[in-house]
Amino acid sequence: MTDLSMWLEATGALSGVGGLGYAKVRAPRVYWSLVGLPATWGRFTLTYRSTMDVCGLTVQPSGLRAFMTRNVARREVRPVPPKVRRVRPTSAGLRITLRLPAGLEPADLAASSERLRHAWGVRSVSVVETKPGFVELRMTGYDVLNRVRLPRRAVPADMVVPVALREDGTVFERDYRKVPMALTLGATLSGKSMFQRNLVTGLAQLPIGLVGIDCKRGVEQGRYAPRLSALATTPETAGRLLDVLVAEMEERFDLLADHGVSDLWDLPEKVRPVPLVVLIDEIAELFLVASKKEEPVRDRAVMQLVRLGQMARAVGIYLEVCGQRFGSDLGKGATALRAQLTGRVVHRVNDKQTAEMGLGDIAPDAVVAVTGIAPDRPGVAVAGDTSGGWSRIRTPEITPDEAAAVCQEFAHLTPELPFLAPFRPVVRPVPVPDTAPPLIVPKPVTE
Repeated sequence: MTDLSMWLEATGALSGVGGLGYAKVRAPRVYWSLVGLPATWGRFTLTYRSTMDVCGLTVQPSGLRAFMTRNVARREVRPVPPKVRRVRPTSAGLRITLRLPAGLEPADLAASSERLRHAWGVRSVSVVETKPGFVELRMTGYDVLNRVRLPRRAVPADMVVPVALREDGTVFERDYRKVPMALTLGATLSGKSMFQRNLVTGLAQLPIGLVGIDCKRGVEQGRYAPRLSALATTPETAGRLLDVLVAEMEERFDLLADHGVSDLWDLPEKVRPVPLVVLIDEIAELFLVASKKEEPVRDRAVMQLVRLGQMARAVGIYLEVCGQRFGSDLGKGATALRAQLTGRVVHRVNDKQTAEMGLGDIAPDAVVAVTGIAPDRPGVAVAGDTSGGWSRIRTPEITPDEAAAVCQEFAHLTPELPFLAPFRPVVRPVPVPDTAPPLIVPKPVTE
């Protein structure tokens, strides 16, 4: 009987260890909740003061505090770390709110994030300023970018489209009210097209107009035709389409002036024009020319793009520019256009100069992060903004057929815009599979 109980106990222990090992690989969220969270929380609690001290994140206490410590508590006066105000566990890590003492700033903690990550044994540590004097340490206990799944509550609404997942477990969103123009860069097979498919899938569910410019004969955006209000597949057609968009922009400015407002969203809903998102698949195709006589057409198209980038936000026309490389070497007007593209997302690139083109002018620290993206992780990118902040993101996997199906499902939301009617793409009928049953069932002839 004793041998049987020992055997059962050993079998149970081995099963438990094996289950935890399986959960660590296949269900990291479960493993984090059962094992990683308690261990990390305890490690943080026990080593917080000493870790902050060795990382240089402590300051001398105030004169009053030093006096009370020396004369009342009869203790040695030691430097003080940021005060922990709140520790909140999440399904992916820990959120720790710190009150910064005088002499420390959020940049000090951000510079030591790698040292904190190794000290507490977590996957990543990011620093976010919540309000003056307070920061939040966002720790992740496992690689949340390994298999990306957006939360169910992340749905498109009010010009906000959830596109990817950040390294700290939060959702990366394209908010066109806050960041109206954006640039997405990436080499071949880096996941740039995946990012665009996720973006189109979300935009298709909003009551807006989508305008596509795909000078590769529409091989990328042609499948979105049921949801597109216009599609240009050659540089010549794109130039005419941009002229029409600029004319529409000027008419919308006249409408704003008539109502005495300066923004499309301040207009009454009954007279408010539909917002437009212009999706440019490969920006280089609009800049490159084969002969001198094509340069005037190119220069005009680029000039119209720059005008849209400078002024179209106020009238609800937004630019979403994609490309493999984007800099002054493309031609006149390239840097002027790039300066208008506030949002920046850079996937894996072939050279450091491309990363500097995308993020060097707004978040120089992010350039190193871009060059470190592994080739076997498509969809991983670095997103930056004009505040100097940046974060690693990854888009969930979606196939072209799935994106096309969403566009077909929400085709009824495509607005009727007469000024874009000449550019409305032809919607091809959905092919019927060969395995479909015949309409007429033949009857055998009997004698």
